[in-house]
Amino acid sequence: MPRHSIEHLTELAVRALEAAGANAPAARASARALVAADAQGLNSHGLSRIPQYTTFLRNGRSVGSAEPSIRNAKGAAALVDAHCGMAYAACDLAVERCIANAREFGIGCVGVTNSNHFGAAALHLEAIGAAGMVGMAFSNSPAAMPAWGGRTPLFGTNPIAAIFPRRRAEPLVIDLALSETARGKIMLAAKEGKPIPAGWAVDRDGKPTTDAREALAGSMLPAGGVKGAMLALTVELLAVALTGAAFGFEADSFFTDEGNQPRLGQLFLAVDPGALAGADAYFSRTEVLVAAMLDDDAVRLPGERRRQLAADAARDGINIPDALYQQITALAAGQFRRP
Repeated sequence: MPRHSIEHLTELAVRALEAAGANAPAARASARALVAADAQGLNSHGLSRIPQYTTFLRNGRSVGSAEPSIRNAKGAAALVDAHCGMAYAACDLAVERCIANAREFGIGCVGVTNSNHFGAAALHLEAIGAAGMVGMAFSNSPAAMPAWGGRTPLFGTNPIAAIFPRRRAEPLVIDLALSETARGKIMLAAKEGKPIPAGWAVDRDGKPTTDAREALAGSMLPAGGVKGAMLALTVELLAVALTGAAFGFEADSFFTDEGNQPRLGQLFLAVDPGALAGADAYFSRTEVLVAAMLDDDAVRLPGERRRQLAADAARDGINIPDALYQQITALAAGQFRRP
């Protein structure tokens, strides 16, 4: 696979999204996030999503003309309405408001409602980390996992991410879905006709499967069993009950072209360390923990691999499959074909 520069892929993605009906701010915010995901090796949340996003724009599952706005605000909290458009511009607005509120009040809590797929969760937190603040992100997603003890998919894979800045080093970045694996990985395996590891999912009859297509028709398994299921419930309530968005079981799957507007919810937190024990205490205590972790030669700090891959991509470009590159190029030229 040939390598392509970040700049080229970003402009190509912008053109593809705009050709499908996205306004310029939405297209650019989305393209930046998707290319950044590929640069960090998160291919399931990268440019492989462009065909899906352009289909959603064309069939109305995502409103290309939507412009996010702040619907409600009180003190350190606020709510951004994505107006059923693409998630990225709305999340950018939410994070911007989070940082501003944390500077004023010590903490910022901003939700997003009527949203869509928001990609790799931790990418939204980079600006919070760069501001010297601790950040967290939560999102629900279309139903993929049952409530503990049940069989019917009810909760999404509901990612959680966190960022912890360091004084003279790169931040610690934690990003995980609450299923045993990200649903996007199973989607990629299904597209490529590859099996998935045992323990990732069950088929529609509740039986364990290594067939990616059967897994997509069935249910994901929660990470950590009942503990993962309870965390998924927690995120569902944080991202939806507080924002007025749609629960996972109310949103049609991302993996079907037709369906409703997902109206998902996201929640972002930013905390100024100076508002608690103080910045000096926070940074010094963080380094004590990092040093203890690195005493074990086998430990790799979270976020380290992503940063190295991003640095390599900035220097050498990004590899994406030729078929995907050609598909995005055709979409950028307005050549849309319904599967």
